[in-house]
Amino acid sequence: MTDSVLYTVTVLIWGSTWLAIRFQLGPVPPDLSVAYRFGLAGVLLAAYCLVMGRSLRFSLRAHASIALQGLFLFCATYILIYLATPYLTTGLIAVLFSTILPMNVLNGAVLLGAPVDHRVLAGGAVGLLGMPLLFWPQIAGFEASSGGLIGLGLSLAGTLSASLGSVISARNQSAGLPVVESNAVGMSYGALLTLAFVVARRAPITFDGSLTYLASLIYLAVFGSVVAFGCYLTLLGRVGADRAAYAMVLFPVIALALSTFYEGYRWTLLGTVGVALILAGNLIVLRRPHAPPPPARTVSLN
Repeated sequence: MTDSVLYTVTVLIWGSTWLAIRFQLGPVPPDLSVAYRFGLAGVLLAAYCLVMGRSLRFSLRAHASIALQGLFLFCATYILIYLATPYLTTGLIAVLFSTILPMNVLNGAVLLGAPVDHRVLAGGAVGLLGMPLLFWPQIAGFEASSGGLIGLGLSLAGTLSASLGSVISARNQSAGLPVVESNAVGMSYGALLTLAFVVARRAPITFDGSLTYLASLIYLAVFGSVVAFGCYLTLLGRVGADRAAYAMVLFPVIALALSTFYEGYRWTLLGTVGVALILAGNLIVLRRPHAPPPPARTVSLN
């Protein structure tokens, strides 16, 4: 698939997972639902690899790198974000999560020695300027009291974890680890680590057999995890962690569009301006520099 297709699929799927996650909230603890989600995704990817004849055998060193990716990307990120949900609105969490773009640029430069693309920083700045306008009602209603600062800290910690996981994935790909196979193992590690967290905090091990919970779980595991993460991490390996992370800035817009139809969200002038700024930033980030013209040929008379 082309980069544009990978980008579009990632944004559309992750933009729609917000509605699916709503159906996961209920008798099952949120972190246990995360363990179910990535456990199922890991099993499905492993089965796919076996059917397609792809080897899941890795060296101990590779397992350590994949486990580290699973810890940050498929475990800690979701635990922290879910823990932040009771304290903040999902719109404000989406605004905070969009800071993954500058985090990826910084972490990529520090950990991988990647050059900082000023065009990416400019586009990210424009997009980030639009996010507060888009979610201004949630921001205006934010209060530091009653756990607001706790939610703020948890959201930023979860975003940092996602950024570190993205950079680790980019490093793993540069070391030759295949995306699908490492995702199968990494998601399994993430599920086991999340389950260990659930057990450690002595949460009840329950399951919801309702059609709503099962359908949302399957959607989140198959599309939100297997397909979207496969597309995103492949894109990350091709274009770098900074450009790939802009999908994280745009997917809240998709979530808001779905909320307009299913939850009666009302658009405002500030919200419309915010969307325009995000899309403009998107174009700046994705715009490739023009290749320099080839040097003019000289004809020798000798």
